[in-house]
Amino acid sequence: MQEISTKPYLLRALYEWCTDNGYTPHIAVRVDNQTRVPRQFVRDNEIVLNISFEATSQLQMGNEWIEFNARFSGKSHKIEVPVANVLAIYARENGQGMAFPVESAGGEATDSEDEEAVIAEAREAAPQAAAEKVSETDDEPRPDDDGTKGGGRGHLKVVK
Repeated sequence: MQEISTKPYLLRALYEWCTDNGYTPHIAVRVDNQTRVPRQFVRDNEIVLNISFEATSQLQMGNEWIEFNARFSGKSHKIEVPVANVLAIYARENGQGMAFPVESAGGEATDSEDEEAVIAEAREAAPQAAAEKVSETDDEPRPDDDGTKGGGRGHLKVVK
């Protein structure tokens, strides 16, 4: 009997961890001819998908496939992703998660520097996405904001 991969179990566990902590779970996916996603959103044969409860309907995370319905530009799409094509799962807000080895077409795992790149990109994008979310909802004045602008130079600096 062939042993079942631990990958789908880890994906489900990290998905549950994200949702239990109020984070937004995202998966980075390698797109090939088996992957059913809207191709106009694919960049460099990869796509990042928000798999939160709010962004999906009928989410099923099986041992072989992740399937759900999602809206892209207002249009509903049926998404089907082979578990083998998932490169990483992470929380959008802080980038915490796990990357997985990239599997070749033959199903064998290969050493990949792309794995580290996917996690690095996720960690870089997570604080930026969180900052964008805060700036979108941060319209109310803060308690220490008296409405006057301070004289002199600002104390914030841009960090890249």
